[in-house]
Amino acid sequence: MQFTELKRKIKNLEIQGAKEIALATLEFFREFCKKYGFGRKFEKYASELEKIRPTAVVLHNCLEILRMEKNIEKIDELIETLKAASKKIAFYGSEFIENFGKAFTIMTYCHSSEVLGIIKEAWKRGIVKKVFAPETRPRYQGVKTAKELASYGIPTTLITDNARGVFIKECDLVIVGSDAMRKEGNINKIGTFTLALLAKHFSKPFFVAGNILKLDFRKKFEIEERPVEEIARLRIKNLEIRNPAFDITPWKYVSKIITDEGIFTAKKILKKLGE
Repeated sequence: MQFTELKRKIKNLEIQGAKEIALATLEFFREFCKKYGFGRKFEKYASELEKIRPTAVVLHNCLEILRMEKNIEKIDELIETLKAASKKIAFYGSEFIENFGKAFTIMTYCHSSEVLGIIKEAWKRGIVKKVFAPETRPRYQGVKTAKELASYGIPTTLITDNARGVFIKECDLVIVGSDAMRKEGNINKIGTFTLALLAKHFSKPFFVAGNILKLDFRKKFEIEERPVEEIARLRIKNLEIRNPAFDITPWKYVSKIITDEGIFTAKKILKKLGE
């Protein structure tokens, strides 16, 4: 894949998800650095790619590691680490849920490969009965989730984002992904925070799934704002359109965090973040 094509695909959400962005970039650099090394062009490309989706921290963490250890073997190691992390999260997550019983109805949100891995593994174990997937506006990543789960054979109901408060009553638990885990809370698709508030109101466990490379130690942090055209193509005097892609869910609303190193409490995540 050419650099311009990779940039376009990340910007247009053809490649989406913090882990997937990192994997695609690492695979690009594996071929690029074999030919051109880790010089100025590597740094130029790395900086440009980081700026496209500034909220997702996995790519930043991977590039920081490569800046310290500039070799192809490290790229291969990071790729394998990310791939193995998804399998571990699926195992730990499904095992953890199984401890509570079987035939659960789950609500998820947006499109997280790590959450999907947990749900699929739990389905194979006979733990999952049904999944509710909100559409996730304005880019409808939840529709992608619903299609994938239904194609896998899991009974899935696609709902509007505004209907979450109606259908969460039928759910036993909520599992969402993560783009970054910070001291302030879990950073995920806009609307995750309000879903956590709903879960709290209805006494539903609220779980976050994400690999350890999503720990975010950056001092500067930016909530990405997407093009306003994703919401509406309007040009009206006195009308402002805002389109933040993510929000922050404070850790007090998170029941447990499912990682590739096991099941963590919010307190343990904060300890890892140095608080």
